[in-house]
Amino acid sequence: MLKVKNKNNFALLFIIFLTSFLLWVISAFIVADKMNAPMLKTEGTSDIMSSFQKKNELNLDRFWEVYSFIKNNNYDADQITKDDLVDSAIKWLVNWLDDKHSEYMTADETTKFNEVLSGDFEWIWAVVEKNELWVVIDRVIKWSPAKKYWLRSADIIIKANDNELWDLGLYEAVELIKWPAGTSVTLEVLRKWEKSKLEITVIRDRIKIPSIDFEKFDEGNLWYISINMFWDNTAEQFRQALVELKDTDGLIIDLRDNGGGYLISAVQILSNLIENWKILVSTKYKDILSTTVYKSINSWEIYDKKIVVIINENSASASEITAWALSDYKKAILVWNKSYGKWSVQKPFDLEWGRLLKLTIAKWFTPNDKNIDKEGIDPDIKVEYTDEDFENQYDRPLEESKKILKDFIKIWALKLTVDTYNKEEE
Repeated sequence: MLKVKNKNNFALLFIIFLTSFLLWVISAFIVADKMNAPMLKTEGTSDIMSSFQKKNELNLDRFWEVYSFIKNNNYDADQITKDDLVDSAIKWLVNWLDDKHSEYMTADETTKFNEVLSGDFEWIWAVVEKNELWVVIDRVIKWSPAKKYWLRSADIIIKANDNELWDLGLYEAVELIKWPAGTSVTLEVLRKWEKSKLEITVIRDRIKIPSIDFEKFDEGNLWYISINMFWDNTAEQFRQALVELKDTDGLIIDLRDNGGGYLISAVQILSNLIENWKILVSTKYKDILSTTVYKSINSWEIYDKKIVVIINENSASASEITAWALSDYKKAILVWNKSYGKWSVQKPFDLEWGRLLKLTIAKWFTPNDKNIDKEGIDPDIKVEYTDEDFENQYDRPLEESKKILKDFIKIWALKLTVDTYNKEEE
């Protein structure tokens, strides 16, 4: 068990990280990013308002002046409620932060969000977000129906069962795509490199994603571990797998389509692979005194064989923390595509009038003190799918990773191995 000197800071960070991750997956289905844990209560709204008024930090005279003109002169003013105007103004305020992970939810959006949060969710299991006109797939969840039927990131969904999604809100669009398991939904999709629209029929499902899968490859003494989510028991399962894999010559760790999870799980997994007391990740807040540094701490043997890590555009948060630390300490070669770039922490504020505010309150930093939020991690060796790979469902990144790992075992120098492959690509 990982020990942390400041238990209060650890407990708070654990709750914040859990909250951020859960928002990534469930909100992915509804609001395009993070799956969320139970809401955290904060200080009362009236207290916050009183504080602002006392300090006179925000002058809203112009807002009320414009509101007065709208109320008294706009032809359709009677059809617009005060709540609609205020909600729109607050949404603009939060959107102005230019942070897709921060969000203000209206009362209706919060209700629908909590309905999903409270139970199983049956649908195609893809992370979606809204663009100006339609719904865009941001990420595809591993083991999902969307993955099975080869939906891809950046696909634009324009219809669901002949229902136009044109100019619908995200919640309205999701209502047309979800429910129930076992039924099908036919999606009309625009794909940027396809000349014509695609029709893809997906069977909705309720899925249970295994935390870890591992196997031995037929060729060579190579093993494979797929980390699908960073849950509370993932680190222990990972350690048990390493015990079984102790005689292996090399290991592939697959982090594709892994949107993250508990920070502590990533730290504990890395503690099996990186020497004691090495910095793995740090978390920085607005209050610099709250900065927390996580180091490798373990009482067992470090796995010191060659490692290849597979990442893609859906690898986020804890996955990126894991991949970067292994790369930073020259423990692994990173293969396939640039990662998502989610190195921030969100906290939900449950507002008294039934609204929800989700704000970025902290950011993660790499062992060498770099933040890659919105940037992502570039792989050492990039691997591209071909059209034939998709048609034949051939897992080229995995097959190439096997070849790379075999060469990595033969060639001790990480840089030489990477340069060799890059030269071949040229």
